[in-house]
Amino acid sequence: MSKKFMYGIAAVTFGSLTIGYIEKGSWDWGGTKPESTDVEAEQVPDAPVLTLANKNGQISPTFNIIQLDYENIQAVLGGTLVGADGAYTGWKAPTSLVQLSGKWTIAFASGQTMTIPNGTILANLGGKLTLTEVSKLECELKVNKPEDGSAPYEINDTVDSSESSSSETA
Repeated sequence: MSKKFMYGIAAVTFGSLTIGYIEKGSWDWGGTKPESTDVEAEQVPDAPVLTLANKNGQISPTFNIIQLDYENIQAVLGGTLVGADGAYTGWKAPTSLVQLSGKWTIAFASGQTMTIPNGTILANLGGKLTLTEVSKLECELKVNKPEDGSAPYEINDTVDSSESSSSETA
């Protein structure tokens, strides 16, 4: 299959936790456009004589998590889980300032995966509490430069784990 298009969210993972359902239509790449400075010359009135690049374009995805199990809440808001591992009965909000950073992967339905080695999540409980809507975690993912100086994000063909395990045994 040709990878000429990117579409659809298959899974969003923070560290080793696959985050729950993302609200339909809520994913937006956000970010900023590249920045540059045009150098003008008096002798050339119709166009710049040089364009200096100042900053690359950046992404800063925003999205809403609508599957509010306690593990998902803690993953993006911090705080403390209540109950036994795997059978949590609650969540407590953090009592101090929280900064949650780490590796994020976004698998696309179209067959690619984006890897963000150093993403910082900013989130809040939002939406409405009604019988016709669900509450949500409104998230913004800030893409930071990795400590090793590598690319802030990359997109590659998704590796199917069943394909890789079958090729290893062949």
